[in-house]
Amino acid sequence: MRTCSFAALWIAVLLACAPTATAEPLPVDYNFFAGVPNELNNPGGSLPGTNDFSCTPSAAHPNPVILVHGTGGGQQTNWGTYAPLLKNEGYCVFALTYGALPGPWPLSAIGGLGDIEEKGAQFAAFADRVLQATGAAQFDVVGHSQGTVIPSYYAHFLGGASRIDKYVSLAPLWTLSSPIPGYEWLATTPTYLPQITYTNIMTRYDEVVVPYTAGYVEAPNATNIVVQDTCDQDFSEHAGIAGSPRAAAMVLNALDPAHPRPVPCEFVPPFTG
Repeated sequence: MRTCSFAALWIAVLLACAPTATAEPLPVDYNFFAGVPNELNNPGGSLPGTNDFSCTPSAAHPNPVILVHGTGGGQQTNWGTYAPLLKNEGYCVFALTYGALPGPWPLSAIGGLGDIEEKGAQFAAFADRVLQATGAAQFDVVGHSQGTVIPSYYAHFLGGASRIDKYVSLAPLWTLSSPIPGYEWLATTPTYLPQITYTNIMTRYDEVVVPYTAGYVEAPNATNIVVQDTCDQDFSEHAGIAGSPRAAAMVLNALDPAHPRPVPCEFVPPFTG
C-alpha cells in the first residue's frame, strides 16, 4: 500500500516538474510578398496561424482579428507578415479572399474585383462565421488598400456597425479626388461611425492612393499616422506599408493600446517593406 502511494506521489512530482509543451512562434518576415510562397505551395489555402475556427479568443485579446486584403490580393498573398505576427501575439486571426475572379487557380487567388455589393456581402458572411465560431461579440479589422473600404461598407450598409470594435487601416482611402464607379457612397456617407475606433496609417510615398491624405480624416475617434512623420528612413509605399516593421508596430499598438510597444525607426525599402 505504501509502495503504491509512494509510486503515485513520485509520478505526480515528475508530471508537475515536466516542461510544458508550448507552440513555437511562427517566423515573421517583414516583406509584403512573404505570403506568395504559401499561395504557390498551397493554392487557395490559408496562411499558418489563420482561419482556425476552433480558436478561442483570450482574455487579453477578446476580439478576433479579420485581415482584409487589397485589390488583386488574397488571404495569403497580402498577409505574409501580419498572419504570423498577430498569431504570435495571441490573437485569433482570420483572413478571406473576397471578389475573386471566377475560374480555377491562379485566377481564384486574385481578389478585390467585382461589385461592391457582392464584395461587401462576402465580407459580411465571413464576419458572421468568425463571430459565430469564436463566440465573440465584436471583431477588429486590419485592412490594406481596398481592404480599408470593404469593412466600412459592411458597417454602414450591412448591419456591421456594432460588430467592429477597432478598425485599423493601412494605406486607407476615405475620400475620393474623382468619382469611382460603385464607390460614390464614399462621398455621401459619413467617414466614421461613432462606436468604432479608427486608426489610419499612411505613407507619403503612396503611388496608388493619391494624394495619400485621402486616408487622413480627423475625428475624436480616429488616429491618423504618417509613417514618415517621425522617421524619414521608411520608404514603404502602397504595397510596402503592409510589410513595414514600423507600420506593423503601429498596428499592434492600435489593436492593444493598453500595452504600447516601441515603434522602430529603421530603413524600410519600397515595394517589399
